[in-house]
Amino acid sequence: MNNTLIKILFTTVSLLTMASCSSVYDKHVQWQAVKPEAFPVIRGIGYAPISLQKSEHKTQRMLMAIKASKIAAYVELTEQVHGQQVSSKTTMADMLISNQQLSASVQGLIRGATVVKSYPVGDTYTTELQLDFKDVYEIYQASLNRKEIKEVQYF
Repeated sequence: MNNTLIKILFTTVSLLTMASCSSVYDKHVQWQAVKPEAFPVIRGIGYAPISLQKSEHKTQRMLMAIKASKIAAYVELTEQVHGQQVSSKTTMADMLISNQQLSASVQGLIRGATVVKSYPVGDTYTTELQLDFKDVYEIYQASLNRKEIKEVQYF
């Protein structure tokens, strides 16, 4: 009987001790934004031929080349930011290459790029873009609210 009483007492004390250590408390978590230490600036340059644009009018060909060179500059920025996917396929027959195929693609979203220069050089139109990652950080900070834990308060 004495042994049973000790077991019951030990079990009760153990349960009370475990219950007092459990995390049943309410808590409030404060978040704080994390800012990178450095912001790189990258550039992209795009080229487009003026005379090869499909229009009868000289002014319209120029405007089309301006737009095409800007798009080409955005493609270059996208390659630098997101990378380029390259696929290759080679077919062999009788230990000789019979067919080779290579394709590349780029996909991404560029926000915050600015036109640095846009000018004709001979029959080619050139556009230079710049992407400052400080601007990109501020754009994404406003939309994503990326944060880290600043303080936790238990009640």
